[in-house]
Amino acid sequence: MQRTNTIPALAIAVCAVIGWSIAAPGPAHAELLKARLAQNLSPISGLAIVAKARGMFEKHGLDISVTNFTSGKQCLDTVLGGGADIATTAEAPVTAAAMANQPIAFVAGMEYSDLKTITAAKAGIKTKADLRGKKIGFTAGTGSEVYTAALLKAAGLTPSDVTLVNLRPQEMLPAMAAGSIDAFDSWEPHIANARKALGESAVLLDTKGLYSETFNIVVTRPYLEANGKLVDKFLRALVDAETWLKSNPDEAIATIADAVGMKRDDLAAIWPDYVYRVRIDDPLLAILKTHAAWRLATGNHPPGAVMPDFSKVLVPGPLRAIDPARVTVSGN
Repeated sequence: MQRTNTIPALAIAVCAVIGWSIAAPGPAHAELLKARLAQNLSPISGLAIVAKARGMFEKHGLDISVTNFTSGKQCLDTVLGGGADIATTAEAPVTAAAMANQPIAFVAGMEYSDLKTITAAKAGIKTKADLRGKKIGFTAGTGSEVYTAALLKAAGLTPSDVTLVNLRPQEMLPAMAAGSIDAFDSWEPHIANARKALGESAVLLDTKGLYSETFNIVVTRPYLEANGKLVDKFLRALVDAETWLKSNPDEAIATIADAVGMKRDDLAAIWPDYVYRVRIDDPLLAILKTHAAWRLATGNHPPGAVMPDFSKVLVPGPLRAIDPARVTVSGN
């Protein structure tokens, strides 16, 4: 009796199916959505840094190109000018843009931390009141400026009682080392860098709890309307980064330190200062309103500006769709 050998035919069919499955396009082969991120290269951008370094953007179908800046103001200005799509930025640029009626969409906060003052030991600044008559470095248009105003108020001083010197963050340490300023107001890691570089020649002034700066994700409204799916994926990647960062603090410190050019131990020493959480909540809204009120009180705003309607600036919908518990702001 003639036997029919069906095994080779079956094997060929199976191989064909397997080969088609491997070659066929699927979710893993889908084209990544591209976006340009303007990022302040600092630990305050830690969640975005982790999401990029750990492949979390790609996991969510994104190809994010990053351009780094030294302040959130530069980041938001770049987005408003069309040079990037997404900004990491603090509340100061947000309120400035809102008062100028720029079409911005604040889609999430991702970090907050205290601003600080470092002083030259030879200046003899022991208390806030000792700032009288001193030269103080600050960065105009950022949280540093608002913090400086709050610091002077807490010290019972006015701007006329000191000399304010507008500097970029990276210019502050050289200026103090050269004796051009007696103190400067900024965010980490610029304070830690000064303490390390100057040693006993630098003294941290006690201003704990005076002013916390938020760091946030902002796009333009037209961009959000045209790219809602992309923004959703971006926020999901940040939430993943937050979860990973909190579960792996040692690795997170190493990852962020490497990205921003810090030594791991230097960042570890100030790690507790950074509070990472993707959210839109009432404390965040309160900071925006306080900052806007400061602008109105000091005249630091466009002509005819009024208190912004932040319900038209905050856009909690994308984050609420991901995790409603992360949106606890009243009236939104």
